[in-house]
Amino acid sequence: MGRISGWILRVAGVVVTACCLIAAGRFLLPQPGAGEIPGSTERQLSFLRAALDDGADTAAQQQFPEGHLFSNALYGLAWVQAAHAEPGLRSQAVRESRWALARLESEEGRAVFSPQLQPAYGIFWAGWTNWLRGAILSLDSSDSAQVQRFSEHSQEIAQAFAASGTPFLQAYRGQAWPVDSTVAIASLRLHDKLFGTRHSAVIERWLDHARSRLDPSTGLLPHQVSAVDGSTSTGSRATSQAVIHRFLPEIDPEFARAQYSLFRAEFLSHPGGFGPAIREYPHGVDGSGDVDSGPLIAGISLSATVVSQGAARVNGDDALARALAAEGELLGLPIDLPSSKRYAFGLVPIGDAFVAWSSTARPLVTEPPSATYELRWWWRLPWVALLTLIALAPWVRRITAVARSAVRADTRAGRTSASSI
Repeated sequence: MGRISGWILRVAGVVVTACCLIAAGRFLLPQPGAGEIPGSTERQLSFLRAALDDGADTAAQQQFPEGHLFSNALYGLAWVQAAHAEPGLRSQAVRESRWALARLESEEGRAVFSPQLQPAYGIFWAGWTNWLRGAILSLDSSDSAQVQRFSEHSQEIAQAFAASGTPFLQAYRGQAWPVDSTVAIASLRLHDKLFGTRHSAVIERWLDHARSRLDPSTGLLPHQVSAVDGSTSTGSRATSQAVIHRFLPEIDPEFARAQYSLFRAEFLSHPGGFGPAIREYPHGVDGSGDVDSGPLIAGISLSATVVSQGAARVNGDDALARALAAEGELLGLPIDLPSSKRYAFGLVPIGDAFVAWSSTARPLVTEPPSATYELRWWWRLPWVALLTLIALAPWVRRITAVARSAVRADTRAGRTSASSI
């Protein structure tokens, strides 16, 4: 019986050590920088399409109010971004992203949003839908009906902003988040790039008003605001900041650069020496997690950290983007198969959608800025040290036993030599 248990322990030790070696290898591999996409992108999108066909978007809707929209929008956008990097994917990307857009515009896709709001169904639904439609047209503008709808929907959004006394329009009745308006304004900038300047006055007015309503404690756009006048009701949080900084460079690169630097200073963290990672609340502020951020670990939001990879890519923060991608390969428990790739064992497909969107992120309106951001040169060392300790842990008793045997042997040899003398 003892031999069997010893054999089981040795096998378990081999498995643990092998897993650590594989994890270390994935972690230390170079990650794609701005303008590049991971080699596994098509396999990841294959998993997402199968999950959506099985109702992953409907299931995500039961977890939080925007689950259906995000599941489909991010899937479509990841295809568009991948095709901009790899032109050979263009035809498939157009087909798949149009399929995703149709799901956003379906009855199920609009069910939780109010058609009475301005623009119709609220700025969250309108902004993401318009951005996806424009992104598809950036690949293929041959569909005149879609070009016309993009123009009409952009005009509806622009009119809603022009008629509002606040730059932050309602997503739901009486509720407004600046991040949603940021996405919508970016879609207007994309429209103007593709089809000629038309909405620049509305965009500039929005920028002026947004700058006047920054969170006084951080200098960043707030998380939630009054739907009446746009005043801050909830200060800056990483859940929305990560998305804001994904879109702000498309609107105004100079404003985006200043805001991103503040975001980095307020939210980038190395808890316990590990990281980099993104706090949900600014340094010095504690708070609890919610349905958007997920549970917080030492103040870190895993969802904000994932999305910040995309924000880093479009803001020219190549070092942080690569670091977050490497940590995703280490901590995301990826299962990489010949035909698919999924994270967290594929249990939360909407999480995979955020990863795919972030890992393929690229600007559609502007070029990525050339910027220099510092990151601790030794940031990998704590992770490698931890993996080494875990890999060696199953063998500690055996190593100790061998060492003790060696000491005893040396002692006996010394005694023998002494007695012979």
